[in-house]
Amino acid sequence: MLVTVDKFAGFCWGVVRAIDFAEKELRTSTKMYSLGDVIHNASEVNRLAKLGLETITVEDFEKIPKGSKVLIRAHGEPPSTYQKAVTFGIELVDATCPVVTKVQERIKKFVDKNYQVVIFGKKDHAEVIGLRGVTGDKAIVILSLTEALEKVDLSKPTVLFSQTTMDKETFASIAFALKEKVKELVIGTIEDEAVEFHAKDTICGQVSGREKKLREFAGSNDVVIFTAGKKSSNGKVLFSVAKEENSRTYFVESKEEIDFTWFQGAETIGITGATSTPQWVMEEMKSVLDNHFEKIKVL
Repeated sequence: MLVTVDKFAGFCWGVVRAIDFAEKELRTSTKMYSLGDVIHNASEVNRLAKLGLETITVEDFEKIPKGSKVLIRAHGEPPSTYQKAVTFGIELVDATCPVVTKVQERIKKFVDKNYQVVIFGKKDHAEVIGLRGVTGDKAIVILSLTEALEKVDLSKPTVLFSQTTMDKETFASIAFALKEKVKELVIGTIEDEAVEFHAKDTICGQVSGREKKLREFAGSNDVVIFTAGKKSSNGKVLFSVAKEENSRTYFVESKEEIDFTWFQGAETIGITGATSTPQWVMEEMKSVLDNHFEKIKVL
């Protein structure tokens, strides 16, 4: 049995950056707080918790000691969080992904121009909460064209942005359809100036760029183990890509969820994951599988 780990899987640079921020602070301090899980992966959250990183919410600002360091994770935060930190004497360590920061900045420019802001994404996702906050929570958040046509005022100047971890195909289909309906539509970019509709958007290239390689990896193996946190938006998107390419693709969050009956008749097993999946988790799963099949071979 050949078990391989996808060399293109693993943390995106925004997540690497956020975790580096946390580890750097924890080298000189035994305690630090994170606004929400630093990453949507339980295994990595537990690892960092052992180093002293405690997950809290904005409502906990008044409960923690004044002067405490609080990490803003890669997803970013709304302006109100920064204001509350000042109120309660909290020191923020801002690890917002620069791509997310750019999206927030672009949205603010369109808010100042009185554009109707539409965001393709999940309303209660941490990143979208931050994007909504930039608009004073006036943004229209949609997940489908049907929803867009129900909520968007087609007569208003409108700008369309996307949560950075959504799929390009759906975003493109919504953008093309709205272009036919909205009198003045701009597709938000992370460049210096927005332009009329073209292929560029605010979906992270490290997310969308994974699809081709992931399809190749899934198709080259008899069985695929896709590991990610159950709360990972990016994980759900990429899992569906792998599943579409290989029906024998299984989603697991931890090694304990592996079912060895999945591998009957298989000769190759591939292990891959989301941009929020630690490399060490995938390698750990490989070791579990290698040990299992080695024992079978001995018997």
